[in-house]
Amino acid sequence: MLPVKSKYKIAKRLGAGIFEQTQTQKFAFSEARAKKERRGGRGGSDFGRQLLEKQRIRYTYGLSEKQLSNYAQAAIGHKDPTGDLHRSLEMRADSVLYRAGFSPTRRAARQAVSHGHVKVNGVKITRPSHRLKAGDKVEVREGVRSSSLYASLAEKEDKRPVPQWLTVDANLLTIEVTGEPHYNQVEAGLDYSTLFEFYSR
Repeated sequence: MLPVKSKYKIAKRLGAGIFEQTQTQKFAFSEARAKKERRGGRGGSDFGRQLLEKQRIRYTYGLSEKQLSNYAQAAIGHKDPTGDLHRSLEMRADSVLYRAGFSPTRRAARQAVSHGHVKVNGVKITRPSHRLKAGDKVEVREGVRSSSLYASLAEKEDKRPVPQWLTVDANLLTIEVTGEPHYNQVEAGLDYSTLFEFYSR
């Protein structure tokens, strides 16, 4: 686990969006002041730009260097590399649990899956990278539903918007994958084409 101070340092370099803890007004003001102080500096190299984007994607999804490389190399061979990579990352079990609002952060979602909190189509899984597909049904296991992690999910007022490709029942603690995510660079906030440039060097 990265210490909070480390996360702030990384977010100042890669952008606030990669960690939930840095998506605050206080951090935004701090970053705005820092940008004013840095104004007038030289632009970075292509390699620096590519490396920065790679790190942004890696930290956003909590992946190791090897995991991200494997995802990128697999996607490069597809007709739609950006769409394939986006689906691979978003349809991981931990990402789906996070997107459905069952975990406050992707890191918490990874822990929940690793600890066996969820079933997919009735079978317990413990691998956060488990790839889901349209038609899959995810549920929180009976034995952990009463825990503080899930007991009050239905009453939460500050719920995260659920993507259209998921159907969520917060009362029954179930998620149905009804479609697939579509990549939109503005919404995703990540530039996969720059990542492919890095791995194509």
